[in-house]
Amino acid sequence: MHGVTGKPPGAAKNNAALATSRMMLLLLVAMTGVAPISLYLLVPALPVLATTFGRDISIAQMTVSLYMVGIACSQIIMGPLSDRFGRRPVLFAGLGLMVAASAGCIFAETLPQLIAARFLQALGGATGMVVSRAIIRDLYNRERISAMISLVIAVMMIAQMLSPLTGGLLETAFGWRSIFYVITAASLVIAVAIALALPETRRDRAEGSGGFRGDVGRLFTSRAFIGYVLCQVLASQIIFAFAGGGPYIVVTQMGRSSAEYGAWFATTGFAYLIGNLFCVRFAPRHSLEKLIWFGLALQLLGALLNLLWGVTGLNQAPSWLFGTQMLVMFANAFVMSNSAAGAISVRPEAAGTASGAMGFLQMGIGSLVSQFGAYLGGHFATPVPLNIAIVVLSIACASMMIFLVPRRNVVVSEELIEKAEEEESGLL
Repeated sequence: MHGVTGKPPGAAKNNAALATSRMMLLLLVAMTGVAPISLYLLVPALPVLATTFGRDISIAQMTVSLYMVGIACSQIIMGPLSDRFGRRPVLFAGLGLMVAASAGCIFAETLPQLIAARFLQALGGATGMVVSRAIIRDLYNRERISAMISLVIAVMMIAQMLSPLTGGLLETAFGWRSIFYVITAASLVIAVAIALALPETRRDRAEGSGGFRGDVGRLFTSRAFIGYVLCQVLASQIIFAFAGGGPYIVVTQMGRSSAEYGAWFATTGFAYLIGNLFCVRFAPRHSLEKLIWFGLALQLLGALLNLLWGVTGLNQAPSWLFGTQMLVMFANAFVMSNSAAGAISVRPEAAGTASGAMGFLQMGIGSLVSQFGAYLGGHFATPVPLNIAIVVLSIACASMMIFLVPRRNVVVSEELIEKAEEEESGLL
C-alpha cells in the first residue's frame, strides 16, 4: 500500500536499518534542537545588544519574541511542504535559509537588521523541528513514535539547558557576534550530515487517496486528529502559562530574588526531562492512549494539589509551589509526547502537515497564554488565579480525549495502520 519516495524495493529494509541507527538519533536531536538552542544562546546577550545599539531592552527583546513568531510560521509552512516535496529538499531549504540568516546576524549593523535576520533564522531553523517529527513517523510504528519523540526531547533538553550558559560564556569571551558564528557553523554541519546520512524517508500516498490535497482534507476532518492535536496543544499551554506567571509570583508575591526563581524553575524542566525518560521506558509496553490517560490523571492531580496549596496559603513558599508543579511537568511529558504521536499517526502520508499544524498552534497560542499567565501572576496577590488556569487547562486536555478520540475509533485506526504496514512489508 505504501512505498518510500525515491526508493527501490529495498527501501523498507533501509528504513528499518535507519530506525536502529545511532546516527539517525543524533540527526533527529540536531534537527529538532538547532532552532530552540539558537533561541536560548542569545538570551544572556540581550542587555549587551541594547547597550551596543543604544536601544531600550524591550526592543532588544524582539530578537527573541519575533524569533518565536518565526518558529510558529515555519512549522505551518514547512510541514505541508515536506509532505508534498519530500523531507530532504525541505530540510536543505530550511537549513540554507538559517545559514544565510545567521550570516546576516553576524554582519547586522542596526538592531532592526538583527531582528529581521533573527526572524528568517527561526523560519529556516524550525524546519528541523517539524520535519523531524514527520521522519519519526516515517521510520517507526505507531507504538514506538512516542518513545522516540520523548528520547529526542530528553537529549535535546540537556543541550537546551546548557545553551544560556554557553551563550553567556561566548559573549563574555568573544562578543555577541561570536554566538552567530557558532550558530552558522552548527547549521552547516547539520546540513552536511543530513546530505551524507539521511535518505528520503517520505512514504508514497496510497492509490485513490486523492493525492496531497486528499490526505490533508482527510486529516483535518478527522475527529481523532483534532482531539490528539488539541490535547497536545492545551497540555503545552500549561508550560507557557506557568512560565509567564511564575516570575511574578516568586519575585513579586513571595519577595524572592530572580536568581532564586531561576533555580526553582529549573526543577520543573528537570521533572519534564525525567518524565520523557520514563515515557521512553514505558512506551513500548503500553498503548498511546493508556500513557496519555496516565499523564492526564497525574497532571490534573498535581494541578489540583497546587490549587489546594494556594487556597490554604501554603504555596506562598516556593517549595510548595514548585514541588507539585514538578509533578504536573512530569505528567505533562507523557501527555505531550503520546498525543503528538497519536496526531502524526492518524494519516501517515500527511505526517508533516500534522506536525506543522500542531507546532504552529502550540507556539501561536503559547505566546498569548504566556502573556495571560503574566497577567494572572502580576495582577493578583496570590498564586490561586494561575493555579485555577492550570486546572482548567488540565481538564480541557482530558475533555479533548473524551469527546474527540473515541476508544472504538482508535482501535480501528490502529488495526488499519498495522495492516497497512504488514502489507507494505509483504509487498516490498
